[in-house]
Order: sequence, then C-alpha cells, then structure tokens
Amino acid sequence: MKNTVVTFKEAKVKGDKLTMLTAYDYSTAKLIDEAGVNSILVGDSLGNVVLGYEDTISVTMEDMIHHGAAVARGAKNALVVVDMPFMSYQTSVYDAVVNAGRLMKEGRAGAVKLEGGVDVCPQIKAITAAGIPVVAHLGLTPQSINAFGGHKVQGKTEDAAKKILEDAKAVELAGAFALVLECVPAKLAELVTKSISIPTIGIGAGNVCDGQVLVYQDMLGMFSDFTPKFVRKFANVGEVMTEAFKEYIKAVGDGTFPGKEHEYTLSDDVLEKLY
Repeated sequence: MKNTVVTFKEAKVKGDKLTMLTAYDYSTAKLIDEAGVNSILVGDSLGNVVLGYEDTISVTMEDMIHHGAAVARGAKNALVVVDMPFMSYQTSVYDAVVNAGRLMKEGRAGAVKLEGGVDVCPQIKAITAAGIPVVAHLGLTPQSINAFGGHKVQGKTEDAAKKILEDAKAVELAGAFALVLECVPAKLAELVTKSISIPTIGIGAGNVCDGQVLVYQDMLGMFSDFTPKFVRKFANVGEVMTEAFKEYIKAVGDGTFPGKEHEYTLSDDVLEKLY
C-alpha cells in the first residue's frame, strides 16, 4: 500500500508503529521499499555516510536533489522524505519555499524535513501553504551540532524539556504532519507523543514514539566511524561485504575468477580467420 501523509496520520490513530530508514541511492531504496518500510528518509546524513564529511553542514541542495531523485526512482510504496540541507531554509521564508519546491520538483520528494521549532514555524507554514508536506525535527538537530558542542542528549533539564514540548506543539500548529525526535530522554519523548496529534518518529528517543528511524548503514554495520548508543545492528553486512571483497581479490589473484562459466565463446572458424 502506498504510504502518504494520510496513512501516517491514520497509523497514529490506530496505534500502528511507523518504520523509516534512510537511503541515498536507487538500488538500496528499492530493497528497503520491497521490504515494506513505511518511509524512506533521504537524510543529510549522506554527508557522513556517503560523502565522507565530518558533519552534515557541507551538504548542498544539489546533493539532496541528486540523491533524492535516485531514491524516488526506487521507492514505489514508501513515502520519500528529503532533508532540507543547512542554510536552505534558515535564511528566509522565501528561500525555504523555493528550496522545498526544488526538492519536490527536481528531487522527486514526497515530503521535506527541516530542523527546528518555534524559530522555523513561519517556514513550515509557508511551505505547507504551498502544498508541500513537512516533517519537523527536534532534539539533537545535526545541523546545529556546533551550537550544541557535540552529539549530546537534549531536553535533560526542566527548561530544555519544556522548550522541546513547546516546540513540538508549535510545529504541529504550523502544519507539520510528523515530528522526528532525536536523542531525547524516553520519558520526554513519551510526553511529547501524547501531547500532539501528529506521529512522532524516534531515533534515540525510546520505544513509545509512534515510529522509529535509523540510518541504514548503522543498522547493517556498514559504517564504523561513529556508532551512537541508540543504534541496534540488525545484521553485520559490513563484515560480509569485506569478506566478499577479500574473496574477490584472492580469486582474481589465483586465476579462479573469471571461470569458464563467466566467459563468452567465439567459434574456431572465426578465430582462424583472424590469424
């Protein structure tokens, strides 16, 4: 079944858990989509796990459009959400709408995601008014990692927790149809989830959220530069890949690959005429 903004809202009402995974290319998106995930997030995490940056700050609109379109071609039923990169929406409401429109038109997104609470509500209102669905993102927002002083859990003090709760209510009122909660205490995430009518998607926010999201390289053991506490490895695909690469190198070296079964034939009559 095709996943949409409407099916997301229905899932919260029914109590059905939503699933979201990242993807950045056609073949991976196709596999994830065929597995039945509800949504694919083309996250600006591609800066870390695909492009090799230390953070998400350097990711551009062109990067997001390029990878978003590739994922959209592979996803038939999953709702494709594309991140708005750093400084593509913070500068002005006008820039936010224009860039969100580009992600929809050129990047083939089904929705866009942006970070922030009350401060970006004018952008959320304008983007949704243009007919573009928005996912909000609170807690540890990677584009603000320099302001946070690193990857730290958010909302642990009374004031910080109150701010996240207020921001959650504000982005819902502004028109966001879902909210990602990253690296916040589970009890706070539970309170937020019960306080708003739009589904919450947790990542390091406990299991009471309406859904969960993970970076697929993390959950498959394919990215070892940094593994957050909240990651569960569902398979060690990285190890399997490394062993396969080693086997390939060995087979080429000892002449067992390619074998006769991998060769194309040429008739002796044709071959004789070449001499």
